[in-house]
Amino acid sequence: MRRPNLLVVDDSSAIRSILSKILKDHYDVSRASDGLEALEAIKRTPVDIVLLDLNLPKLDGYGVIDAIKKDYGEEAPGIIVISSMDSAEKAVRALKAGAYDYVTKPFQPETILAKLKRYVDSMELRQEVAFLKEELNNRLGDINIISQTPGMKLIFEMVRKVGETSTNVLILGESGTGKELIARAVHSLAVGRKGAFVAVNCGAIPAELMESEFFGHEKGAFSGATSTKLGRFEYADGGTLFLDEISTLPKSLQVKLLRVLQERSFERVGSNKEIKVDIRIIAATNVDLLDAVKAGTFREDLYYRLNVVPIVMLPLRERIEDIEPLVKNFIDIYSKKYNKKVNGISIDATKMLKAYCWPGNVRELENLIERLVVLAKENAQIEKKELPIDILSEGCNMIAISSTCHINDYKEARREFEKEYILNVLKKASWNRMKAASIMNVHRNTLALKIKNLNIDIEGQRRTKPPTTTSKRSTNA
Repeated sequence: MRRPNLLVVDDSSAIRSILSKILKDHYDVSRASDGLEALEAIKRTPVDIVLLDLNLPKLDGYGVIDAIKKDYGEEAPGIIVISSMDSAEKAVRALKAGAYDYVTKPFQPETILAKLKRYVDSMELRQEVAFLKEELNNRLGDINIISQTPGMKLIFEMVRKVGETSTNVLILGESGTGKELIARAVHSLAVGRKGAFVAVNCGAIPAELMESEFFGHEKGAFSGATSTKLGRFEYADGGTLFLDEISTLPKSLQVKLLRVLQERSFERVGSNKEIKVDIRIIAATNVDLLDAVKAGTFREDLYYRLNVVPIVMLPLRERIEDIEPLVKNFIDIYSKKYNKKVNGISIDATKMLKAYCWPGNVRELENLIERLVVLAKENAQIEKKELPIDILSEGCNMIAISSTCHINDYKEARREFEKEYILNVLKKASWNRMKAASIMNVHRNTLALKIKNLNIDIEGQRRTKPPTTTSKRSTNA
C-alpha cells in the first residue's frame, strides 16, 4: 500500500515541527495551524488521517470533526485528537463526535506511532474488504474474469441473466479472447443444474471419429470398438456441452446436432436405442457464421438454433484499461506457480504492453507474462528491455506504418514494419549493432536473431547510397 497522507493540525509551530519529524519516515505529512486551514487542506489534497488538536483558533477541533463528518461521510479521514492530560472529558466528547482515538499531552512518540498504525491497519482491512466485495461482484459464478471495461461489464450482466436460464448461447470473438471462460461462467451460474461442463474442440477431432465422440458407440459398432463408450452428450447430461470452433463441424454432423437440439435425444453409434438428455449447448467461433451460411458450409437452421443469445467478446486491443490488472494477476499466478518473487512490472514496460495490438488477445498476454516470470531475476522487476522485440518495435516507434499500409496480411505487415524499424535504428546507430540494441532496449543477441529471421542484408544496406538529387522535376511527383 502507498504511504498514508497525514495532516497535523496544531496552533503550535513547535508541536507541528516535532510531530512532522516523528512521522515523516512512515507518512506523507502536511500541516495546518487552525481549523479552517485544516478543512481547506483536506479539500486540496485527499487525507487519510488527521492528527487534530482540540484547542484551535478560528474553528476548534470539535468544529473540524463535525465539518469533516458532514462533508465526507463514510469516506472521511480517520481523526486522532490531541488533548491535555486533564481533559479526559473533552477526549470522550471527541470520540462520540466521530474521532477514532486520542492521545494526551505530553505525548510519547511510540504512543502516537502505535495509535496511527492501529488506524492504518484498520483502514487497510476496510480497503481489502471493499476490494473483495468488488471482486465478488465481478465474478461470474465460480469464474474470475478480470475487467474494468464498460463493454465487458455489459457482457458480464448478460452472462448473469443467461446463466439463470437453460437457453442456448453462441459466443463470438477472436482467438484468445476468453470464450471458454465465458462459457464456463454461464454454466456455473445455471440454477438447479448439477451436470458437468463438457468442452469439445470441434476442430481437433478427426471427422471420422466425431460422431462416436459426440454420441458414443456400442461394443462392436465398428472395427476397434471393443467396449461400449459414452459420448460427450451423455457426459454433459444435466449440464453444459461447450462446442468450440463450431464452424469446423462437418455438414453431416451439423444435421445430427440439429436433431439433438430439436428432440433432445440421440442414439449411440451401432444402436437404435434412443437416449434422452437435458443439456444446454454453448457454441463458440472466431469466424462469422453468417458468412459460412452464405458460403454453404454451415446450415442456416442450425445457426439460428445456436444463436438464441449471442455474446460478442471484445479483443484485448479494445480493452486497454484491462491490460494492467491482467498483467498483475498473471504475475501473481505464475510467481506462485514457479515459486519466484517478482516485484511487478515497470511503468515503461506497461506502456509498451498497452501500445501493442495483441493479435493473440488475452491468451497471448498470459503466455508472455508466464515467460517473463520464468526468465525474471529473483526479487526483480520486469523491465521494458525484457519485452520481445515485436512488442518493442510496434509500441515505441511508428516510423514505418505508412510503408506497410498497402499490405493486407497482418503478419506480413508486422514483419515489414519490424524490418523497417530495425533498419532505421541501425542507420541511426551508424550500423553499430551494439549501439542499436542499446537504443532498442534489447539484448544484442535478440537483435542478431531478428536480423537473421527477417533476412536483413546489413552489408547490402550499408553499401546502398541515397539517390543523387538533381534539378529535374520527378516524373512521379
